[in-house]
Amino acid sequence: MEKKIKRVYVDATVVLGHFDNDAARRKKTDVFWRAVRYKEVVVVASDVLDDEIQTELARDFLAALPESQVIWVDTTDESIALAQKYIDENVVSEGNLDDCNHVALATIYADGIVSWNMSDMVRKQKRYNAANEANGYPKIKIVTPNKYKEIPYEK
Repeated sequence: MEKKIKRVYVDATVVLGHFDNDAARRKKTDVFWRAVRYKEVVVVASDVLDDEIQTELARDFLAALPESQVIWVDTTDESIALAQKYIDENVVSEGNLDDCNHVALATIYADGIVSWNMSDMVRKQKRYNAANEANGYPKIKIVTPNKYKEIPYEK
């Protein structure tokens, strides 16, 4: 029997968390990155993430991950429409479109999301999920990186 590997979507806060000045946050973030390196988790990364990461250090960090542990996805008409639904249904304001794109891509391609964006992603998980259910999509688990094990295998 083949072991199923969780597909976990990451946003820029998790990549940058590896370099955080706060040692506690960096340590919690690196719990997740160790799981990736030990092949417990496959990272789902996107063109939205790539656009957000502006430092060469962060880009090099992602590029150094084992190729087998990273799946790159691009926004699609479907993900753009779902992200717009989050705005239309007042999950977050229009200024948070990138967050909506992250959640939409994760809903379509991943088992869950890790993020340090507490105010616009982690704490609004119920609101995103209400919009997902209203639009025929599955719920998505959004947790901080050190809680990645809470993400269920659903897809």
